Amino acid sequence: MFIVKNRTFFYILSSLIMLGSLFSLFFYGLTYGIDFKGGSIIDVRYTGTMPTLEEMKEGLASSGITGYSVREAGLDGYIIRTPHLSEVERQSALSAISNGGRWVGEVKRFDSVGPTLGKELKSKALISLLLVILVIVIFITFAFRKISEPVASWKYGIIAIIALIHDVVVPTGVFALLGHFKGAEVDSLFVTALLVILGFSIHDTIVVFDRVRENLRKNNERRQKETFEETVGKSVSQTFTRSINTSLTTLITLLALYIFGSDATRWFSLALLVGIIAGTYSSVFLASPLLVTVERWQAKKQLKK
Repeated sequence: MFIVKNRTFFYILSSLIMLGSLFSLFFYGLTYGIDFKGGSIIDVRYTGTMPTLEEMKEGLASSGITGYSVREAGLDGYIIRTPHLSEVERQSALSAISNGGRWVGEVKRFDSVGPTLGKELKSKALISLLLVILVIVIFITFAFRKISEPVASWKYGIIAIIALIHDVVVPTGVFALLGHFKGAEVDSLFVTALLVILGFSIHDTIVVFDRVRENLRKNNERRQKETFEETVGKSVSQTFTRSINTSLTTLITLLALYIFGSDATRWFSLALLVGIIAGTYSSVFLASPLLVTVERWQAKKQLKK
């Protein structure tokens, strides 16, 4: 009951988090990776001695290539991302990778994404997110169709979407901040992370909503008089430990992946870390109290009528 009774505090906290994320997003903007803005990616692996990260950067800089990023790929290679390279620039990059034969490197992959394809990927990523959200609303409306009192089933879906918007905006805002200060790029892996976050978050939210539905059914069968606020508060209490434990075990795994994993998955695991924390918070501290607020608004309207 503590969470539901103090819902105003959590609304204020959620608003501050959202405002901070939106400020970061609009003030700094996102740093798009090659997937969205176009460019080239080179995956090189070395046999024997390999250059250090600084030596690799110095070699690329001396070849006249600008706007590149270099990340370690396992213990024997690097992934290099650059703006779109001409044939001459490509040869210069390949020469820098071996430093004139000093290092024996093999290019495992060389991909080039044009700006047009990058824009197409960006639009498809946005469409994917919107379609997922739409399907979630339809599913919740259908799953809770037998609930009409005191809150209609479609309103459960709208509340879930409000929570999901929170869960998408927060990691996006964090990555806008990291992109400005740490060079974190938003790529297709980040979109994948957002889709995973949506699935994880809606799962938590539905668990709480389903317990509310079950408790409402039991109250009707037993003719037990209990306010909707008390029912929601009891439902949150019954599912709170389960939600926290599930999220905690997932976060421990992601934290290990972030600390000990390769650079190629580090930003991906960080996006999941931030998103799952936001998703767990919104399911318990935002979505459930919103049910009570909607019910209160409806009650006030009926009194006025």
